[in-house]
Amino acid sequence: MHTVGVIGAGQMGAGIAQVSAQAGYRTLISDISIERAEAGKAGIAKLLARAVDKGKLAQADADAALARIQPVADHAAFAPCDLVIEAATEREDVKRTIFASVGVHLSATAILASNTSSIPITRLAQAAPDAARFIGVHFFNPVPVMGLVELIRGLATSDATLSAVEAFGRSLGKEIVHSSDAPGFIVNRVLMPMINEAVVALGEGVATMRDIDTACRLGLNHPMGPITLADFIGLDTCLEIIRVLHDTTGDPRFRPAPLLVKYVEAGWVGKKSGRGFYDWTGPEPVPTR
Repeated sequence: MHTVGVIGAGQMGAGIAQVSAQAGYRTLISDISIERAEAGKAGIAKLLARAVDKGKLAQADADAALARIQPVADHAAFAPCDLVIEAATEREDVKRTIFASVGVHLSATAILASNTSSIPITRLAQAAPDAARFIGVHFFNPVPVMGLVELIRGLATSDATLSAVEAFGRSLGKEIVHSSDAPGFIVNRVLMPMINEAVVALGEGVATMRDIDTACRLGLNHPMGPITLADFIGLDTCLEIIRVLHDTTGDPRFRPAPLLVKYVEAGWVGKKSGRGFYDWTGPEPVPTR
């Protein structure tokens, strides 16, 4: 595997592109416009520069990694890729459109993967050019820091595809875990109900958000509380995942917290928008409730 393509230059896509380039792969990155793709590369440049300043990365290695990243304007540019990873928004219709668009340009051996955090891989594979060469490869945010990748095999995913993507993930220095094609896979199947229940507890007045976060951080020995984590992930992303869990399983325990729905409807989707359950516009996050 020599050339990797990443569709989506946001936080997740840029992170995947960065670790791929740092591992020595020629990396192509696209978004809805070439300007967005170039902005994604610019963001990677800042992160690499920060790593150099902190002494975590040599300048020559940072320069080499950045040189391997090429923003591209359309999906036709992915024709030479051995692996293409979709890292777009967590909406099935968007992902299916991307697979259909890029699929016609890929070679007969190229692997197409989705960074979906919850949508069934077997179902998404229906929109891929070859279901045997389609797989779920779920990275975690921030990608350069988080050491885990979940691999999700669809019903038709071949042994060769699984082996190739597992080897790719390990070449990035990531720990690999395997999940069946079940709603939410492993991490989000456990995490999202916890976040959702924390928001339910907040909405019911069980405790303040600060106390809920502190209790879970210290009582469960987590690095941050569930409400803070939701703001980091993005409340819109959390809601999409919870809705997938609820719609796919039909289980009422996955019903989205009404307060979470309200915040997303208000556009208060977390740190990326400056406001979620916390106000992130100042030097320190401040609870908004």
